[in-house]
Amino acid sequence: MARHGGHTFYLGYQGMFGDSAFPRVFANVSPLGNEVPTYEFASTDERSWQARYDYDFVALGVPGLTTTVRYISGNNVDTGQGFEGKDRERDLDIGYTVQSGPVAGLNLRVRNVMARSNYRSDIDENRLILSYTWKLF
Repeated sequence: MARHGGHTFYLGYQGMFGDSAFPRVFANVSPLGNEVPTYEFASTDERSWQARYDYDFVALGVPGLTTTVRYISGNNVDTGQGFEGKDRERDLDIGYTVQSGPVAGLNLRVRNVMARSNYRSDIDENRLILSYTWKLF
């Protein structure tokens, strides 16, 4: 990770080794760095790279406004079908967190996803994500 002003850059590599995909105890909890909401990049023998760029508009005087661009590419998947599996995903996010008032902490995020693979379904989707954070104590 590297930061400069409102810019943050990330690079990541993830390698799966073994005879099966990454095992899970709880389906929605993952320690994997390259797992994203659409593809998990955790298939048998998969290797994946991620490049991500975030911008926090507080640097331009607009607190609460953020963007993210992420690209992940995976290959070397043991599909069990006689060919190497490959997949890739691109996510574009823009979000805003309300800074003050009765709904301070409310975050609205719009995400556009394009995911492609030669061994599973291609996905194109738009998501509206709402989250709310507040202090309990």
